[in-house]
Amino acid sequence: MPDRRVALSLLAHPDDAELICGGTLCRLADAGWEVHIATATPGDCGTVDLSQDEIAEIRRAEGAAAAAVIGATYHCLEERDANVVFDRESGKKAIDLFRKVAPTLVFAHPRLDYMLDHEQTHLLARRAAFAYPIPNASKLPRIEGSAIPWLYYCDPIGAVNPYTGEVAQPTCLVEVTEQYDRKTEMLVCHASQREWLRAHHGMDEYVEAMKRHSGSRGAELGVEHAEAFTQHLGHPYPTFDLLTELFGAK
Repeated sequence: MPDRRVALSLLAHPDDAELICGGTLCRLADAGWEVHIATATPGDCGTVDLSQDEIAEIRRAEGAAAAAVIGATYHCLEERDANVVFDRESGKKAIDLFRKVAPTLVFAHPRLDYMLDHEQTHLLARRAAFAYPIPNASKLPRIEGSAIPWLYYCDPIGAVNPYTGEVAQPTCLVEVTEQYDRKTEMLVCHASQREWLRAHHGMDEYVEAMKRHSGSRGAELGVEHAEAFTQHLGHPYPTFDLLTELFGAK
């Protein structure tokens, strides 16, 4: 087990973590881990009637409120919604964030997902996970114990590879049945998105979509709810399955 117990999710938008790894973050917080939830953007396009600045302010507050449910800290790289780009400047922001947090466990989007913000944020997280312990990678001080972290990729949205239509095949599943109510509490903090989808779909699609996803992954374990992850096993990342060791995942 790592001496440092710091988990960080770096995903594209406010509410992504709640949808695809919120239950596992709950379990980590319950186990005494320090948890950070970061987004590349403040979700400044998630509206039909507010300005970018107005909705961004709302969604930052929603992200912070959701994180607070489990005692986590929210961060935002302040890239722009629908315009996340893997370049030097955005990469510096991600590396600096990792340098401040010094995570030992990282959750990121998969390489292939339904929109490019997710795929570009995948690259930002992967670069930062590798680079942040390098002394010259950032001008920020290097926290003692900084090292290349365990890196897990969450399910793509809908658990489907958007290029082939095939169901993604994870390396481990984590049961989150007991955490599902708090996972839902975190998600509904993002009221600006929930209300928009309720108006658009005529149902609470936000919560229903999450329930379908965690239910389908749970069925693979023979439980009510689960979340799926694929571990990054390339050199020089840790290769034993930390999530399985922690939570008896399969």
